[in-house]
Amino acid sequence: MEETAVKVHRCRFVDFTPSPVTALAFPPLPLPTNKSSQPSRPKFGTLAIGHANGNIDLCSWTGSQNALQSPQAWVVSKTITGLYPSKVDSLAFSIKEPQLSKNDDVPPLSVLRLFSSGGGSELIEWDIQQLCVRRTLSSQAGAIWSIAVNPASTLLALGCEDGSVRILSLADDNLTHVRRFDRIKSRLLSIAWGPPVLKDVTASTSTTERDYEWADSWLVTGGSDSSLRKWDVKTGRPSERMNVDKMRGERTLVWTVCVLGDGTIVSGDSLGMVKFWDSKTCTQLQSFQGHGADVLCLTISPEGSVVYSSGVDQKITQFSIVKSQTGEGASSSQPSRRWMQASSRRMHSHDVRALATWPPYSPLPPAHKRRFPVDVAPILVSGGLDMSVVVTPAALPGNTVVKITNPLATSTEATFADSYHRRLAYASGPFNAPAIKVSRGSRLVSCMHDASVSIWQINATPSDATGQPSMAETDGWEKLLDMDLAVHTNLIASSLSDDGKWLVVSDLYESKLFSLAFNDKGELTPKRIKSFSSVISTQLALSPASSGGLAFAFTPDSSKLLMSSTLLSTILQLGERVTKPLPGDGDGDVDMDAPESSTLAQSSTLLSHVIRITVSSDGQWAATTDDRARTHVFNLDSLQHHCILPSFAQPAQTLAFDPATTSLLTLVFPDNSIQIYDVEARQFPSWSKDLISTVSQRLSLTHDSVIGIAFDPAATKYALLWGSTWMCKIPMDGSSTSGGSSKKRQRRESLKRNLASTASADPQRTELKMITRYRPILFAEFIAPGELLVVERPLVDILAALPPAYFKQKYGAS
Repeated sequence: MEETAVKVHRCRFVDFTPSPVTALAFPPLPLPTNKSSQPSRPKFGTLAIGHANGNIDLCSWTGSQNALQSPQAWVVSKTITGLYPSKVDSLAFSIKEPQLSKNDDVPPLSVLRLFSSGGGSELIEWDIQQLCVRRTLSSQAGAIWSIAVNPASTLLALGCEDGSVRILSLADDNLTHVRRFDRIKSRLLSIAWGPPVLKDVTASTSTTERDYEWADSWLVTGGSDSSLRKWDVKTGRPSERMNVDKMRGERTLVWTVCVLGDGTIVSGDSLGMVKFWDSKTCTQLQSFQGHGADVLCLTISPEGSVVYSSGVDQKITQFSIVKSQTGEGASSSQPSRRWMQASSRRMHSHDVRALATWPPYSPLPPAHKRRFPVDVAPILVSGGLDMSVVVTPAALPGNTVVKITNPLATSTEATFADSYHRRLAYASGPFNAPAIKVSRGSRLVSCMHDASVSIWQINATPSDATGQPSMAETDGWEKLLDMDLAVHTNLIASSLSDDGKWLVVSDLYESKLFSLAFNDKGELTPKRIKSFSSVISTQLALSPASSGGLAFAFTPDSSKLLMSSTLLSTILQLGERVTKPLPGDGDGDVDMDAPESSTLAQSSTLLSHVIRITVSSDGQWAATTDDRARTHVFNLDSLQHHCILPSFAQPAQTLAFDPATTSLLTLVFPDNSIQIYDVEARQFPSWSKDLISTVSQRLSLTHDSVIGIAFDPAATKYALLWGSTWMCKIPMDGSSTSGGSSKKRQRRESLKRNLASTASADPQRTELKMITRYRPILFAEFIAPGELLVVERPLVDILAALPPAYFKQKYGAS
């Protein structure tokens, strides 16, 4: 591949700040129906990430159905925008109809319910399909401090400000108050359900088969009065009280509790103590000074033999259960198993607020304990104020007989103490779409925040006599506009026209269009087009009226705007004199749920959301992709639906038309595989098969998922793929160069030696150019021929705006 030189505008002035991670949740597994269960490996479920700005990211596993490894791990597939202002403190999944779910089957999003609380008195249930609030319910007891769904997914418990536990019924897809426990004089900061009991509910007249159901017997809460309480579910009263340590007479806050299948209670408090309690006698079994400051979160390994804790001191501590030695000096009353503090690691740079493990743990009695294969390591997920989600293999250290597979492919080791962790790249915008947009004609850069938009201008680069850029660093850019908006929810999408005269932004319910112009003083002034929202609402005919958009795209001549609705699967084309829905194969609006072929007919009742729109450089073609992995192509000249591409395993992360051959559509997926499609011929070009195979194989081992694709107008034979920590140039004309430098090839092979899938890689392959000097990348795009704009946001710059992290100077340390 021939070398090409471009000017790079390395921008770090964009003040985008991702929101801290405050909650994590995995969907629960259905409870077993019998005692005998064979070890099975569940598929990877959806990861829900709650943020301090109220947004909830739903992340999908990027690996294929049968693959044990995926270097990209979880990638954001959907974003539920929170109300502005709001926050997410707790998250919990439940299963809609648990009696219909099979044992060990991972429930899909369509059968899940998602609940959250944000420090107020309202419990919010989210509509996962519509991506909006489904219903809210007042706790009737003040602020909600903690929530927990019982193992059977039939009840939801709230720990409230006034010291009472409120029990809500989830039966029949409803949400209603059913019980209120006795009130105590303490905030209930944490709550957890005890192991359920399997009861015989067979009618007396039936003698053929026995019917059983799971029933809850007790739950435990941690309070602000230096104590834990065990509650009887039948009576609604606290049956026992367990007191934790105090320091100088001050109250200790029990921030987190969890329960094991044998009834052992684990608590973490504001003194950094992790304590284990016997639920039968309500006495302390063991106590560990695991942290130097508050313990904010706990989680349990899938087998229930390991407990992880973390908090303010940024350290994740592992507690393992071991068999105690029984010998001549051992007392006969000594328990046969004890907990020990096995190891600890510091993988975050600020407070850790949430922990979760996959597969999730179910507190089942020992007779019904769920078993998992030991040859695949579970994954520990953590998140906190440093805005990053960290995933770590967490296999049991005692297993040395079977070779353990690391699902993240970060290292050959898969234990928590020895494996390499991986930091997931923070998304720069909802739906993992960049919040930064570029206007090539006017060299403007816009950045969308929660409720505001900022615009900068990139000045042209003059050259000296030698042809090299001669510009001071401070003269390269200029901030033109900061615009605060009145919104109902956090902003979800934005776009900037190529001529720099139009800006469109939208929250979940309303889109706003602004015309941009410079006044006599050279200041950029926006003017809102007030009729824009009403025109969209008229076309969509929603009740109540809504004009929100999930994705926007201006045509290259800036005369038309394409948008997708947030609440309907409809694409609108808006021009100066016409506003028209793009039609499908028949008359009327494009119904993205209408079956285009027999393979889509069964799933046509589910709502889809168009999350990406791209327009060809000549303005003839438009392509869209939705969250159900379907890609549609429209002809903008005739305003007709042109074709639908075959459905892929995952929705496309990004898609773009080649400016040299405007009919070539390139799609890139979260697992870093690519597809090239000729929309005019309605087929995949034969010359692209080798390129697709080579690029997909080479990029599949890259740990960060692709975010975008860019084409240089000056070098139309190449495309630039980019992720958070890498940029890769690939040929788009089917050409390939064999080999490459032997040292590079040897180094590359040594890094991949642990993966058997690459052992037979062909040495005669396309030599892809990979650049890793820019990181973390929020956005990359060509603003002119031979001029590349790269927007970076280093983690140190983000952490500088936060309060100082916990640090304790050790005696004698320099």
